[in-house]
Amino acid sequence: MTKVISTGLMAYGMSGKIFHSPFLTAHPGFKLHAVTERNQKNAEKDFAGIISYDSIEELLNDKEIELIVVNTPNNTHYDYAIQALNAGKHILVEKPFAATSAEAIEIFELAETLDKKVFVYQNRRWDSDFVAVKNIIKSNKLGKLSEVHFRFDRYKASIGVKSFKEEPVAASGLPYDLGPHLIDQAISLFGKPLSFHKISGRNRKNTKVDDFFSIHLSYPDSLNVFVHANMMVTDIQPSFVLHGESGSFIKERADVQEEQLLKGIKPNEPGFGIEAKGKEAVFTLISENGERTKRLVPSKPASYISLFEAVYQSLVNKEPYPIREEDILVQLQILEAE
Repeated sequence: MTKVISTGLMAYGMSGKIFHSPFLTAHPGFKLHAVTERNQKNAEKDFAGIISYDSIEELLNDKEIELIVVNTPNNTHYDYAIQALNAGKHILVEKPFAATSAEAIEIFELAETLDKKVFVYQNRRWDSDFVAVKNIIKSNKLGKLSEVHFRFDRYKASIGVKSFKEEPVAASGLPYDLGPHLIDQAISLFGKPLSFHKISGRNRKNTKVDDFFSIHLSYPDSLNVFVHANMMVTDIQPSFVLHGESGSFIKERADVQEEQLLKGIKPNEPGFGIEAKGKEAVFTLISENGERTKRLVPSKPASYISLFEAVYQSLVNKEPYPIREEDILVQLQILEAE
């Protein structure tokens, strides 16, 4: 690759250290040039020679940087995206892209005016378990789908320390934390729903924000898609359940990338993105005479570096980025609805 894109991270907390820097350094088309670290300076320990700025303003004033990763708290995404675009940078913004669809439209329109690219970091399109779901749907082996469930559950009864998630500010609570992942996965497969119905709840003691939600998405031809997340689940259920006229496909959440990255395993190391044995999907088919056959289906390896490759190809070769503006607007319209 002859073109190398100089990139800056707005923060070097967990997201910068785990979800961005390993891939920006593994992909030959990017150079991780600088980060912002207001307090502790940790990036230099991981990347010799990297610039660590004390403020986002200093980062945005760096003329060498072409792409800025907006990986700050949820309620700051809109302001920092606008600032980065006005500084002449392309932007890659973590989920949730913004708090409202109106904010998103403003960002997209400003980028078009300034001839800059906007990318949204919906990395879970490249989870191995979700890719397996996508592949089984594409194969049409299930026939006409009638019912699809995506779940993202955990048990966390205590109130977290991140105030932007736990205080009643813009884009807080579980719907804006896990909702963007689940809704985006549904939209990427089935498009914009004909209608939707959303419910939410608060179950943890002293919570100030929603920690449960369930959204029913209605599609043509009687396809019903349900996305759920709950922070008070002790017995985690399968995360992907699909029922069609010819069979069912059941898969637990099994992608290992986050776990591996937390252990310091790099994207270019052997074994990265390969699910553990015993995590195969259960695929049950029914024949015309009613005979059922069941088999286990392993997932193919997956890597979030595919997202960064898509960003690179869009910037350098003008290829369409798979996460479209209209996908994000539909997602936010669902999230912001009462």
